[in-house]
Amino acid sequence: MLILLPPSEGKADAGTGRRWAPDKLALPELNPARERVLDALVALSAGPDEAAARTALGLSVGQRGELRRNARLRVAATAPAAQIYTGVLYEALELASLPSAAQRTARRSVLISSGLWGAVRLTDRIPPYRCPIGARLPGVGALSAYWRNELAPAVDAAAGAGPVLDLRSGAYAATWTPRGELAARTVTVRVLHEREVDGVPVRSVVSHFNKATKGRLVRDLLLAGARPRSAAELIGTLRELKYTVQEQDAPAGRPRPVDVVVTEL
Repeated sequence: MLILLPPSEGKADAGTGRRWAPDKLALPELNPARERVLDALVALSAGPDEAAARTALGLSVGQRGELRRNARLRVAATAPAAQIYTGVLYEALELASLPSAAQRTARRSVLISSGLWGAVRLTDRIPPYRCPIGARLPGVGALSAYWRNELAPAVDAAAGAGPVLDLRSGAYAATWTPRGELAARTVTVRVLHEREVDGVPVRSVVSHFNKATKGRLVRDLLLAGARPRSAAELIGTLRELKYTVQEQDAPAGRPRPVDVVVTEL
């Protein structure tokens, strides 16, 4: 099973070890594409037009320190991606507290989308950075479109013959779309919060807590040692883990969308 996660806006303040080494990253076929984005990001962040750089990266005046950090990415200390990403999803996943067998499975199974790196494994050493998928970089253009042209062969190969649990959302989900037979093995998840309003059940899409639910979902799959061989088995496993899962219709050749309904956030 391949599990696709989004990155987090929250990141560690600094790395703890050696500089970034592209030849040490998973999916090495992405390295030329990563180098182009990195060159563009460093040049933009180190350039004289701070206002333009902040606008491109969605930064406020008070976040100009992010530009200084980006400008030093090639010489910055790194840490495993599992430690760099510190947002809600990763806090709920609590990777470091998982049993060793579950951690090994996570290292094999999880890919994290990234506007800068395309996709990384949990153990890939990267420096903290600021490069949202919505950015448009000089010479590279819109990152969502850029990675859509680069990611497919690498992610298709990483998927192998098993199911794919795609927990990305928004522009990150647009960077890779499975096709054909692989689409039939891919399950996408939307989290809905159900509550009563005047005695009537009402469901709504959640944002912040959507990430926490997805982190807990992945953690539960890893703790259970789940090894589904198909999308149907994956959905069945989620139900066995006491998640309320409702399948939605999908056109032929598209991923299988499911709603995970929660009553507590």
